[in-house]
This record gives sequence, structure tokens and C-alpha cells, in this order.
Amino acid sequence: MEKNENLIEMLLERSIDYGKTSFELAKLKALDKATEIGSSLVPHLIEFIFLASFMLFFNLGLAFWLGEILGKIYLGFALVAAFYGLIVIIIIVFFHKLIKKHVSNYFIHQILK
Repeated sequence: MEKNENLIEMLLERSIDYGKTSFELAKLKALDKATEIGSSLVPHLIEFIFLASFMLFFNLGLAFWLGEILGKIYLGFALVAAFYGLIVIIIIVFFHKLIKKHVSNYFIHQILK
């Protein structure tokens, strides 16, 4: 009888250890995936910042140049804004679902990798 109690006690201790180890493994896997996703997003974020800076100054120059040609500075800015407004409408109408699908697939791929 005492032997059975020792066996049950040992089995219970091993089950608790297994549960703790499984929990630690799950935490480490989650940390690995979060780190992997974060480290892949940082270079893209840096690229985006530099691209956004370039586009800002390019568009300011283009708006001033067009404003000079049209005779009024605000017309240059209005023309550049209208161009980007048209681009946004085209993206929303035709490419919204496609972009959403690609972004979702990217995150799923990174998580399951």
C-alpha cells in the first residue's frame, strides 16, 4: 500500500514538473515569435521613416514648383493633394482587400514560422 502511495506521489510530482516545463516552453516560444516579428518590423519601420521623409520633401518641392508655374503657391499644394487623394481613392476601391490579405498572410507566416 505504501508503495502505491509513493508511486502516486512520484507520478503527481512528475506531472507538476511536466506542467511547469510545458508552461515555460510555451512562454519561450511566444517570446521567440514576438522577438522574431519585432526584429523583422524594425528594419521596415526604419525604411518607412526614410521613405516618408523623402516623399515629404519631394512633395513639398513639387508643390512649390507647380505653384510657381501656376502662379499661386496654394494651387501647387492643391494639385499635389488632389493627386494623392485620387491615389487613396483608387487604393480603397480596388486594392483594400488585397493589401489586407497580404498583411494578414505576412503576420500569420511570421507567427507560424
